[in-house]
Amino acid sequence: MANKVPTCYAFSGHCEFTLSAQSLSNNQSSFLCALEVALKGCLSQSKENISLDSSCYSSGLCTHSRYLLVSKPHPLRLQRSVAMVDVSKWPLFTLLSTQELASIRQACIFGAFANEAIYITHDDEVYVLGLNCSNCLGTGDSQSTIVPKKLDSLTGKKLISLSYGSGPHVLLATQEGELYAWGHNGYSQLGNGTTNQGVSPILVTTNLQNKRVTEVACGSHHSLALTHEGEVFAWGYNNCGQVGSGSTANQPTPRKVSNSLQNKVMVSIACGQTSSMAVADNGEVYGWGYNGNGQLGLGNNGNQLTPCRLIALQGLCVLQIASGYAHSLALTDEGLLYAWGANTYGQLGTGNKSNQLSPVQVMTEKERIVEIAACHSTHTSVAKTQSGQVFMWGQCRGQPIVLPHLTHFSSTDDVFACFAMPSVMWRLLSMEHDDFLTVAQSLKKEFDNPETSDLKFSVDGKYIHVHKAVLKIRCEHFRSMFQSHWNEDMKEVIEIDQFSYPVYRSFLEFLYTDSVDLPPEDAIGLLDLATSYCENRLKKLCQHIIKRGITVENAFSLLSAAIRYDAEDLEEFCFKFCVNHLTEVTQTAAFWQIDGNMLKEFICRASHCGAFKN
Repeated sequence: MANKVPTCYAFSGHCEFTLSAQSLSNNQSSFLCALEVALKGCLSQSKENISLDSSCYSSGLCTHSRYLLVSKPHPLRLQRSVAMVDVSKWPLFTLLSTQELASIRQACIFGAFANEAIYITHDDEVYVLGLNCSNCLGTGDSQSTIVPKKLDSLTGKKLISLSYGSGPHVLLATQEGELYAWGHNGYSQLGNGTTNQGVSPILVTTNLQNKRVTEVACGSHHSLALTHEGEVFAWGYNNCGQVGSGSTANQPTPRKVSNSLQNKVMVSIACGQTSSMAVADNGEVYGWGYNGNGQLGLGNNGNQLTPCRLIALQGLCVLQIASGYAHSLALTDEGLLYAWGANTYGQLGTGNKSNQLSPVQVMTEKERIVEIAACHSTHTSVAKTQSGQVFMWGQCRGQPIVLPHLTHFSSTDDVFACFAMPSVMWRLLSMEHDDFLTVAQSLKKEFDNPETSDLKFSVDGKYIHVHKAVLKIRCEHFRSMFQSHWNEDMKEVIEIDQFSYPVYRSFLEFLYTDSVDLPPEDAIGLLDLATSYCENRLKKLCQHIIKRGITVENAFSLLSAAIRYDAEDLEEFCFKFCVNHLTEVTQTAAFWQIDGNMLKEFICRASHCGAFKN
């Protein structure tokens, strides 16, 4: 059997380059130079997702809180790299805390309304949350949960494949080759010989003794499993022959799919709602089950009770197959894309809505395709090109898209998160962030780091360590300072006496993180700095902090600061607050400490608003 080559796909946003350990050395000048190049390249294209290999300047593990790295076996790309997926695009994950998100190693969103989730932590603990339709969470009860629940029976198991049906039922294959199933079982799709719902994970062993399962796939209510030897087993609902047994009787336990697959080594499997497909190690494609829309690609619309080879793809070596609800996609070793089956929503990408009974080539004028994606519970199709462009077509948020549409995404998974209905995951996402840092994470980590810095600010007798390259890129004030004949350009230490240490440190940290964490009283000083340095975005952030922290006690002080720093929006906000709480505000020390002119102006303005009427 041909070995599968584990490959990860990497396209860091639209700035497609990575700084490797070879391009960076441990000395600070090389680090700063490379970082400046990366940032300038990124900023020039107005994109953010450029990756820095953390091994060149740091040790230890990175703990991302929102990002999954996608990994998928594929022989087209042999060079290992990574692609970032923002898991917060899936609404269900917003229920998790930052710490819980950071613990995730693998995850899958599934269910009829994308309301169920399963994730595996770095400690190989398995958690679930969501609606729990048909006991698909496997928690042992039928209760829904917005708090993650641990599946103790799966603790320590390393997952290599996961799939789900429409019931839903869930199949899970471990690294040891074990197969677990739970959830809906009305058609014996759990393979345990019964039709009782599986309230918790059960080990499926019938006919699979001494077999190592390497991949699983689910249709609406039937199941497939691929073994290490290249055998395909099927069971469950069989009204259209999707189990491939030669009849339409439901199959209660795993049964080896033979007939035309006999003596063939299969390397990949996929399921539509009521159809099944498999790819052989020589690139041949076989299909069986329901074919009413031509989703088997056989040139007709008759159901097939046993596997049948797609003759139309003869002479082509197919590497990947993907099945939607009632359509199919195939990717060849030459990067060519073929589609067939239902086309009501334009999911074939042919420019019309006519079904195709045989494979037709699509995206013929595009560059080489390296990945395709579809899911049996959606009518959406996705493809990624060699340069990292991601195209989508079919049903996208209910709208039919009949031609491949270029998205702004760098991952096929993002399309399903944002545009598919339901917004499920088409595959199990894997997280591998031990050797990867984004630019934002790199900058945050290097702030106030004396080992890599080349400049210090001295404020109130304390040092803040920074990098000239970062300051020049991020702030016009510093760009002028370090590119002209200012005295500061030649200094290793710059004294700051017009701002306090907390304020100036927060400003410099903002340049590295795009965020501010200060109490409202200190934010006033930062607002002054932002005004002086013409940092409008920082000014808005300060105003936001002040608005959130306004109280009766500090309201008048904040109003005074807003007037002093020309922050009109903040001034209006503070003024209205003072008027709404006029009695309490006038009894504070801050009210009576302001100068007479401002007091008169406030009283006059408040009177126009009717503040002193009985």
